[in-house]
Amino acid sequence: MLEEMMKFIKEVDKLKTIERRTYVSDGSRRENSGEHSWHVCVMAMTLFEVFERKNETDLFTSIQMLLLHDIVEIDAGDTYAFDVNGY
Repeated sequence: MLEEMMKFIKEVDKLKTIERRTYVSDGSRRENSGEHSWHVCVMAMTLFEVFERKNETDLFTSIQMLLLHDIVEIDAGDTYAFDVNGY
């Protein structure tokens, strides 16, 4: 079991090598998927109380979903769902 967990941890580390189309806030370079995942989770933690609806959302579950939502980019890259040209 620990071996499988370590394989998963190594696999998701690849997110740091996936260049996204979006730029970091100062515009100096494109962000990678690891940075994107981290930043969206920080935003969720920061804004959660403002937008929380009683008993409808759970911060831990939300962060789990945010951390996992881009794992497909390891194999597919940062592509748009409706990108017919494959850019």
